[in-house]
Amino acid sequence: MSQKRSGLLPGLLLGLLVALICSACLGAAVLFQRSLPEAVTGFGGGVPLSLALSVLIALLVALTIGAVRPRGLVLLPFAALYAGGAVVAGQIAGSALMIGAALRTPPAEHDAPDLSDVTVANLTGGLPDALSLYRQPLAETWAVWLYIAVAAVVSLLLVTFRVLRVRRADRARPAEAQESPEPEYRAPFEPAQ
Repeated sequence: MSQKRSGLLPGLLLGLLVALICSACLGAAVLFQRSLPEAVTGFGGGVPLSLALSVLIALLVALTIGAVRPRGLVLLPFAALYAGGAVVAGQIAGSALMIGAALRTPPAEHDAPDLSDVTVANLTGGLPDALSLYRQPLAETWAVWLYIAVAAVVSLLLVTFRVLRVRRADRARPAEAQESPEPEYRAPFEPAQ
């Protein structure tokens, strides 16, 4: 006899996997932002592009968690944590690689980053400066915190709406099942007639 599985652990693991993939992609976007056209990165000071990336990360995390475990209220805070954490990890990793590459090569030789800049030495060299981004006063780094908050709130809201919709549909199903006539009772080994 098998028991019905809750799906909590697969939901947590798959959400974490998607958050790690999203943070790597955001880190690459931060690293290669100089390769994008100036019209894209300069529009609105780069805030709309970063907000769009935060919403995309929140969407991916929320859809993944909601697909694996659509009823679990436990996954609501994890969805927000994973989405916000993916934005933080991506910002730190991309900034650390960019700063580390700039520290290791002279500015005249280093025009645009490439894949050779993705090294452990560049990551560890730029990590202290990248972490200082979160130590500055909120008045200077409000945009960084805005991206994290947007990702967390959007992910939380999307998973909450999904859970409430699935729970509401499950509550409506038993009422429909009660209206149908009950099947005839048989003993465990009684043959069907």
